[in-house]
Amino acid sequence: MRDRHRATADPARVRNDRARRVERWVGLMLATALGLSGCATYADLPLDSGAGAADVARLAAPTSNMPLPALSTHRFDAADGLDVAEVAMLAVINNPQLRVKRDELGVARAQAFAAGLLPDPQLALSADFPRQSGAGLSTAYSLGLSEDITALLTRSSRKAAASSQASQVNLDLLWAEWQTVAQARLLFDQVLSMRAQRARLEQEQTALATVTGHIRSALDAGNLTYDSASAGLNAEADVHQRLADTTIALHQAQADLHLLLGLAPTAKLDLVGAPWLGQPTPEQVRAAFDDLPRRRPDLLALQAGYQSQQARVRSAILAQFPALNIGFNTARDTSAVYTNGLGIGITLPLFDRNRGNIAIERATRQQLHDDYTARVLGTRSDMQRISSDLATLDAQLVTLAAHARRLDQARASAEQAWQAGTLDWPTYLAIRGSALGADLDLLSAQLERARQSIALEALLGNTDLAATPPASTQASPP
Repeated sequence: MRDRHRATADPARVRNDRARRVERWVGLMLATALGLSGCATYADLPLDSGAGAADVARLAAPTSNMPLPALSTHRFDAADGLDVAEVAMLAVINNPQLRVKRDELGVARAQAFAAGLLPDPQLALSADFPRQSGAGLSTAYSLGLSEDITALLTRSSRKAAASSQASQVNLDLLWAEWQTVAQARLLFDQVLSMRAQRARLEQEQTALATVTGHIRSALDAGNLTYDSASAGLNAEADVHQRLADTTIALHQAQADLHLLLGLAPTAKLDLVGAPWLGQPTPEQVRAAFDDLPRRRPDLLALQAGYQSQQARVRSAILAQFPALNIGFNTARDTSAVYTNGLGIGITLPLFDRNRGNIAIERATRQQLHDDYTARVLGTRSDMQRISSDLATLDAQLVTLAAHARRLDQARASAEQAWQAGTLDWPTYLAIRGSALGADLDLLSAQLERARQSIALEALLGNTDLAATPPASTQASPP
């Protein structure tokens, strides 16, 4: 009777016992998973206003963060104005696009870290509870541990690919910093050149005001017809139009420089000193031409990207072999019989065999190979062309400077004769117009030479080519 009573125990009590056992098993699994894993926490990152820095004097540019030797030894002090080197230093530190590039480098390094991590093993735990109670019955369970072997086999290739990718992003960042330095130098030169052109046009506008006043007085007195006066009136209108166009171009250059430096549009920017001047020697150009693929960050970045793709091709080839998963398990059935087991899972390579991914990775590698060849060839061609252009511009600057000096002397003599009343105003205006054109042409040619010189230095990948050009090429109009 006692055994019969045990066999017919209260069904509610049996269900409660089973529920408690389920809870213990689930709790054990959760505790095991949480104990083996680390926990990351979430923190909000709100967007900022994007207003830019408003006070240049409060900004700093540590020399330790400079990508170029010429900038790493230059003292940065925004309180006394910014010279061309300080503008380049501030651009490296505060340029918004470079910040994005540095964020991309952080992502690439995180991806390289993730690629080096071992795949997590899989833990499987299950339990079976008899629906009836009786002698010799017990709770059955199964505990298994398995690992993806294929992921282990391809880990080294994936890690090498991600590491090379991070190196490529790092080199791309260095190249972007070099390009930002070049852009900062060019905008510095543009602003100074536009200011010089505006000052020259304002000077001319002031001088023409006296002549046009004389012409209008003669028109009002009836001593001059509008046909005869049109040359003088058009000269004043032409200078006024050119002054407006130059002022607009100056506003654009200043806005571009503010944006490059990450400054607010209303931030005061005091530029001081001479513009950047570079004069690479033919020997330096030839040396850089021969050693180009080993020094240029963009070419080194393409090389790193190609190595990354080589690793991806190897990884895709390794992945064509059957996917293998191996596991071990131990179990107990409801009759309290214990067993140990081995589980192997394999993918049958009948249709896919990863052939599509292999073809994609090989085609991508060929594309990167040809891209690198084209980049090197294009760079060498650009270097040769710019070197020839600089030689032509240097000769042109000598001629323009001498021509501008002669016309400036003629303008000064004509002005004295005009004031003395010994020179008619049409001749005086013609001389002034020729002198103005020569001065503006010289300023434009100087800016073009600076642009080509900065571009050549960026192509050469050499940061120590700055030198003072011959004095004859530095002449500027009064």
